[in-house]
Amino acid sequence: MISKTHTPIVFFSPCLHRYFGAILFIFFAMAAMPGNLKAQTAIVFLGDSLTAGYGVEAQEAFPALLTPLLSARGYTDVKLINAGISGSTTASALSRLKWYQRAKPDILFLALGANDGLRGLSLTAMEAHLDVTIKTALSSGMTIILAGMEIPPNYGPEYTRKFKEVFPALAAKYSIVFMPFLLQDVAGLSKYNQMDGIHPNKAGHLIVAANVLPYIVNALNIIEAPVKSGN
Repeated sequence: MISKTHTPIVFFSPCLHRYFGAILFIFFAMAAMPGNLKAQTAIVFLGDSLTAGYGVEAQEAFPALLTPLLSARGYTDVKLINAGISGSTTASALSRLKWYQRAKPDILFLALGANDGLRGLSLTAMEAHLDVTIKTALSSGMTIILAGMEIPPNYGPEYTRKFKEVFPALAAKYSIVFMPFLLQDVAGLSKYNQMDGIHPNKAGHLIVAANVLPYIVNALNIIEAPVKSGN
């Protein structure tokens, strides 16, 4: 007598059919998406201690403070990356930019140079470092915001003037968004700075964030990437 092996018949409920159908739909929809589709617009803030938030909590530094300011204006899909390192000069700008290129940022907020000036370093070298960093960012398709810097007059009138002139000259050369002075309305005012008279305190960072905001919005409008809620 030959025994017969019966293949079990499995019945799926209508609910399971709908479940697997939804899974298949999502799978094929994802496969059809372009590889470079991004959920967020990424902004990298490449700076020094002024950007890193020396002396304040990370969430109190101006890059972090921009998140609620942007959200209030409908920009909810913007990722802000604080790439500030205390003590850094423009000499590290290019290598650090290349590191953060992995995140495929859409916008670069370049705020370096203060330590070059405070240390009396070569302005020719500083300009060259910023120049190659800007060119590299542009070649990667980034929109750039260059923040101008100023130093105290005790470095001598000629050095002080030439230092300040580097930033608008580069902005004009590459036709990029330019913020004339990062510490506008903060520098030199004791109530907005820490005891060292250089680094903004919590109140100072609030002002810096408010001053940076329109330049960020300008850059976002240039790339037309984020979709404002309610539109």
